[in-house]
Amino acid sequence: MARATPNARDALAEGLVDAAGFLLGALAGWQLGRLLGFDILSSEAGAAHTAIAWALLLGGCGLGKWVSLQWRARRDAARD
Repeated sequence: MARATPNARDALAEGLVDAAGFLLGALAGWQLGRLLGFDILSSEAGAAHTAIAWALLLGGCGLGKWVSLQWRARRDAARD
C-alpha cells in the first residue's frame, strides 16, 4: 500500500524532530568532548585536539539525526 502524501503539519513535525535530534546530538557530542578534554572553543588546544573535538561533535550530530529517524520510523509503524 502506498503511503499518503504528508500534510503540512506532519511535514513540520518531521522537520522539527530531525532538527531537535541533530541539535541535541551536537550538544551531546560537544559535552562529551569537553568531558574528555577536547574542547572546540579552547584557544590553547593544538590542531589534533581540535580535530578530535570536531569529530565528536559531528559524530553526535549524525547519531542524533539517526536516533530521530529511528523514533519517527517506530512512531509511523505504530500508526499503521
